[in-house]
Amino acid sequence: MSNFVRVYNGTPVPYSLSQLKLDLAPTSIPSGYLPDDFLRQYNVYRVKQTPPPECGELQVAIPNEIPELSSEGWEVTWTVIDLPETEAEEVVRKKRNAFLEETDWTALSDNTLTPEMASYRQALRDITDQAGFPYEVDWPEKP
Repeated sequence: MSNFVRVYNGTPVPYSLSQLKLDLAPTSIPSGYLPDDFLRQYNVYRVKQTPPPECGELQVAIPNEIPELSSEGWEVTWTVIDLPETEAEEVVRKKRNAFLEETDWTALSDNTLTPEMASYRQALRDITDQAGFPYEVDWPEKP
């Protein structure tokens, strides 16, 4: 992710100080911190690194390549996307398996499995058959 952006004809482009030095060669550019006033002369602006947004367990946040101008200056923006289907299925199956493991003791031979618990465990096993699986899962309530 670039820490700078340069605006060409109104279009922001990710940019670096190395590129600025190349673009302005043979002009001497001071090393170290460059003030914003200096950078603005060349349509170069700092980009504020923003934290990613919160995502659901089946989503991931990806930083957008091109920063956006806000009231606070240029900022990294994010796009939240769903995990690929195979990864989402794996996440849901792991969660389902954990719920089943929590209740395995109820199905041991020295216990009497209640009809409610049997229904709950069957509903967990049937989650992969739900129409919205893996992105829309209706989790059963534990009795």
